[in-house]
Amino acid sequence: MNEHACDVAVIGAGTAGIAAYRAATDAGASAVLIERGPGGTTCARVGCMPSKLLIAAAKAAHAARSADPFGIRVSGVAVDGRAVLERVRAERDRFVDSVLDGLDGLPEGARIAGTARFEDGRSLTVDAHTRIAFKAAVIATGSSPNIPKPLHGLGDRLLTTDTLFEIPDLPGSLAVLGAGAVGIEIAQAMTRLGVRVTVLDTGDTVAGLSQPDLARQAAAIFGAELDLHLGATLEAATRDGNGVRLAWTDQHGHAQVTRAERVLAATGRAPNLDGLGLDAAGLRLGDDGVPDFDRRSLVCAGAPILIAGDADGWRPVLHEASRQGGIAGANAAALAASCAVAKPEPWTSLAMVFTDPQVAVVGAPYEADAPGRVTGTVEFADQGRARVDGANRGGLRIWADRDGTLLGGEMIGPAVEHLAHLLTHAIADGKTAATVLNQPIYHPTVEEGFSTALSEITHTICRS
Repeated sequence: MNEHACDVAVIGAGTAGIAAYRAATDAGASAVLIERGPGGTTCARVGCMPSKLLIAAAKAAHAARSADPFGIRVSGVAVDGRAVLERVRAERDRFVDSVLDGLDGLPEGARIAGTARFEDGRSLTVDAHTRIAFKAAVIATGSSPNIPKPLHGLGDRLLTTDTLFEIPDLPGSLAVLGAGAVGIEIAQAMTRLGVRVTVLDTGDTVAGLSQPDLARQAAAIFGAELDLHLGATLEAATRDGNGVRLAWTDQHGHAQVTRAERVLAATGRAPNLDGLGLDAAGLRLGDDGVPDFDRRSLVCAGAPILIAGDADGWRPVLHEASRQGGIAGANAAALAASCAVAKPEPWTSLAMVFTDPQVAVVGAPYEADAPGRVTGTVEFADQGRARVDGANRGGLRIWADRDGTLLGGEMIGPAVEHLAHLLTHAIADGKTAATVLNQPIYHPTVEEGFSTALSEITHTICRS
C-alpha cells in the first residue's frame, strides 16, 4: 500500500471539495483531493444546470402557447422531446467539462481516485492502494437522492435527478413524489413540455413556502397547471405494464390510484456519509449520522476534521457549498499549522425555486406569532410592470422588527430571483425598511412592488 502524508486531506471533488482544496493550498498547506466520482459537481452534472436547461425549454414552449393575450397568434407548437433532452445533455456536458478541466490543472499527485475511509482521527485509506496520514481533513462527499421505501423495486421506471436527464425521450406521463423546490420545478417544466404530470406530497405547502397566504396562492397557481395533491401519503408502488401504479391516500383519508410511465423521487437528498468510518475517526454523530459540527468554523467535534457542502445537510445549495468549502479548507490549514480557526458569521439564508412564477424564501423564517414583527405585503395582480408583462401572479411578504430592521421574507411572483437578492443583501447589511426605501427604484419595474411592501412596514411603525 502506498503511504502518503499531507497537511490536509479533502474527501470529495464536488463544489465544496474543490473550494476546500484550493483554500487549503492558498493558505500554504500541502493537500490532496480524494475523488470517488462521478466528477463534475452535483450542480453541473445532475442539479442546477440541467434542471434549468429543461426549464428553459419549457419556458420557450409555454411562451409560444401563451402569446394570445398580447395579440400574437402562434399555431402548431410542437415539442420534440428527444431534441429537448439532447440539448440538455449537450449543454450540461459543457458545464461538467469546464469543472473537469479545472481539476486537470491540479499538480500531479494532488488527486487520488478511490473511496476514502477513516482509520482514526489522523489517517485514512483510499480503497486498498493508499494510506494517508493527515493533520486535518475535510469531508465534502456531497449527497444522493432519497428513495422512499415504496419506490424500491421499480427498476428503470424510477427516476431521480441523478438519472432523469439521461432518458432518451420525454415520457408520456410522470408521477412526481415531492412538491419541494426540485419536484415542483421539474413537474412544471415537464407539464409545459407536454407530459401529463401528477405530484404527490405529504405536506401542505409547495416550493418551501410557509407563509399561509403565499402557500395557498402557490398551491392554486401550480395546481391549475398540473395534478397536484398535498397531504398525500404513498402506500405502495408497483410495476404495471409499461409503467408504474401508485397507491396513495389523499388528505381526506381516501384511497387513490395513479398510473404513469415513470415516477420521479424528489423527496430530498441525504449526505453521502456511509462507509467513511466516522466512528473510527472519533467523531460524535447525531441521530441522522451527521457529525456534530460548529456551523461557523465547520469543525467537527472529536477530531481535526471539518465538514462542508451537502455532506453536512445544513444548507444544500451551491453558493453555500462553495463558501463552506472555502471556510473548511482555510480552517483545515489553520488546524494543520496549530493556529486558531476562523468563525465567520453565516450568510443570510437564501433559497430560490425557478418555477413560473418564481419562489424565494429569505432570512428569518415565517413565524405566525413572532412578537414584535411588522409585515409588509404586495400582491402582484395589480402591480404595474407585472401586468405589462402578463406575469401578474403571486405576492410577497417581508417582515421586520419594530425598529424597521429587515429580518426575512417569502415571495412568489415575477423577477423574484432579483427581488430576493435585494432583500438578502439588505438583511445582511442590517438595513431598515426606511433606509432601503431611500434608494432609487426605476419606473416601471417589478422592484417598485418591493418598495410598496417596505412602505407598508414604515407606515405601520410610524402609526404604532
